[in-house]
Amino acid sequence: MDFNVFRKLSYGVYAVTVWDNGRPTGCIANSIMQITSSPATVAISINHDNYTNGCIAENGKFAVSVLAQDTDPSVIGALGFFSGRDTNKFEKVAYELKDYMPVVSGTCGYFVCNVINKMETDTHTVFLGEVVAGEVLSDGEPMTYAYYHNVVKGKSPKNAPTYIAEETEKKQEVKKRKFKCEVCGYVYEGEELPADFRCPVCGVGADKFTEIV
Repeated sequence: MDFNVFRKLSYGVYAVTVWDNGRPTGCIANSIMQITSSPATVAISINHDNYTNGCIAENGKFAVSVLAQDTDPSVIGALGFFSGRDTNKFEKVAYELKDYMPVVSGTCGYFVCNVINKMETDTHTVFLGEVVAGEVLSDGEPMTYAYYHNVVKGKSPKNAPTYIAEETEKKQEVKKRKFKCEVCGYVYEGEELPADFRCPVCGVGADKFTEIV
């Protein structure tokens, strides 16, 4: 089976945010969809292993920020490749309060939702949220998963629904010289990895890259 066919589905790239005992936390998600327009309702899919999952269940509320193509990749790195259990994800990510919820600054827009139902799968929780607030913040072009994968050259976090195991992906890629970030999975392509190179997604240095053979 060619798992890359799933990349032909239309996905966005979003920041799902919530409170964690008075501090903001969250994760990156791409499986978010509008269910109805009246009342406005959306569904989001969050892995059981994501710390954000439990925070949403406890709060009964969450926010979704629609990331733009020009969103700094470090936002995805901070929210998508570290755990809120032991990391202050918003230490270097700007945010503002909308309807008492933290949303990422500089995005296309946001939704704030109350959880009205949920469905459990073996690996993920699908939260159904009624939208209680929302606003367009800029006319920027929303980031799609295809853009993130093809232009930003980013990888999906392991807990994401769109994650494809590295071994499977390798078999389906044309072999080139590539260097992979050990932290977030970003892949640099080129003849050599510059000694002063820093990962544009999570910010680590060249010493955290290994060549994909």
